[in-house]
Amino acid sequence: MTAPRLLRGLMAAALVLPLALAGCGGDDSGSKDGKTELTFFWWGGEARAKLTQQALDLYKSKHPDITFKTTWQANQGYFDKLATLTAGSDAPDIFQIDDNYLAEYATRNVTEDLTKYKDSGKLDVTKFPESLWKYGVVDNKLAGLAFGENTQGLVFNKTKLEAAKQELPKTGMSWEDLIAWAQKAGAATKIPGTMDPSADYKALWVWLRQNGKQFYNGNQLGFTQEDVQKWFELWKGARDAKATPTADVIHEGNETDITKQTVVTGKALTSWVWANQMPDIQKNTKDELGVVAYPGDPSAQWARASMYFSVYRGSKHKDAAIDVINFLANDPEAGKILGTDRGLPSNLDIRSQVAAGTTDPAMKASIALEDELVKKFGTPPSVPPKGHSTVKTELRKAAEAAQFGTATPAQAAEQFVKAAQAAISG
Repeated sequence: MTAPRLLRGLMAAALVLPLALAGCGGDDSGSKDGKTELTFFWWGGEARAKLTQQALDLYKSKHPDITFKTTWQANQGYFDKLATLTAGSDAPDIFQIDDNYLAEYATRNVTEDLTKYKDSGKLDVTKFPESLWKYGVVDNKLAGLAFGENTQGLVFNKTKLEAAKQELPKTGMSWEDLIAWAQKAGAATKIPGTMDPSADYKALWVWLRQNGKQFYNGNQLGFTQEDVQKWFELWKGARDAKATPTADVIHEGNETDITKQTVVTGKALTSWVWANQMPDIQKNTKDELGVVAYPGDPSAQWARASMYFSVYRGSKHKDAAIDVINFLANDPEAGKILGTDRGLPSNLDIRSQVAAGTTDPAMKASIALEDELVKKFGTPPSVPPKGHSTVKTELRKAAEAAQFGTATPAQAAEQFVKAAQAAISG
């Protein structure tokens, strides 16, 4: 853990510990009146809190000897609070985490190794895509159960393309073909054909895998400065050909906020997103959208965990905690309640159940893409190491320097590689 994060966590402790999480999972008070109390911590909004509580109530109705002490909050500050609790050996029995921090917590031995529970069948992943559950493995230990799936998706404006009688993008197009398509479609619609994804780490990651590289090799970068320079040059060529918007618009689109996506603002015909974001993106535009895989060989994509549930290694109630997360992931009734709030259900049978029950065309399109690609997914990469969040920020800074012309692709690549290596080495 970095010193700044620990300091922020300790500062937050003065406010946090008197609240509901004080005493999480750390003492014998977890068993009261013959019942076992499990502490459960996650981030999200009120809608997620309501759905999660309903699913936990369902579990309690089937297991009256279990009670829950739940706490949730917005994403901002969540990991500072979790850092405080784990630093004080007071972590919740079950907590939500994502791939920005899973490796950090796993390597600090905060998370229980779930491998033996998987192998015994107490944690059932037989209906999960293999590359999905394996994306929770850190140093040969299963640090978290993937609780939702997403993969990279290129969302496009179907309405405007069909109105201009333009071909729709297809899974399997090469990167060069996609740029040529964007140039042609942009000329026909008077809207730039594609958002420039050179600042998007997931697009770079797929491109690297298609070229025999990885984003990370353990705790080292899996690419060279020359690789990044080629990536930046590819998109400089696209900008020069007017296949993308101008740098100021690209800067707006680099925001992760759904409402800032260029396919939403109408400033480009495509956006590079996670496929499970498709329904939320569709809600922000009246035009009909479509979604395909990123360009190139789709086997370079993988089933990414949108988030995980981990069990605290110091929990006194590990077996009960394991049973809870197994229930939430695999019980059909729980799956119906939780839906796609945390991503497409990891259990493929439950995913099919959710797909059959939805009338949302965007949701159906998102699930259809995942179902198509699950047969083509390649071996998942290792979970990103500590410092990944900083690496993503540094990629955006370097890419925008190239986009605005304040650095050449070579200079921007040098800037990024130095900063990225420092981020994961610190």
